[in-house]
Amino acid sequence: MAFVYSPDKSTESAAVALIAAAVVLLAMVALYLVGFDQGAISRSGMFMHELMHDGRHLLGLPCH
Repeated sequence: MAFVYSPDKSTESAAVALIAAAVVLLAMVALYLVGFDQGAISRSGMFMHELMHDGRHLLGLPCH
């Protein structure tokens, strides 16, 4: 008689849901920083300001 191993799928689906939630949260933070921040958080000089400004142009968001 052979035994068939059937792994539990509940932990796998929970891990996928957790990773998906983390990716969505990271995407929302990145969108805020690039699109709506306007330098309020990124006060580390003109380099970050210009990088975020170029990101707004790349995404097609209005910034002027």
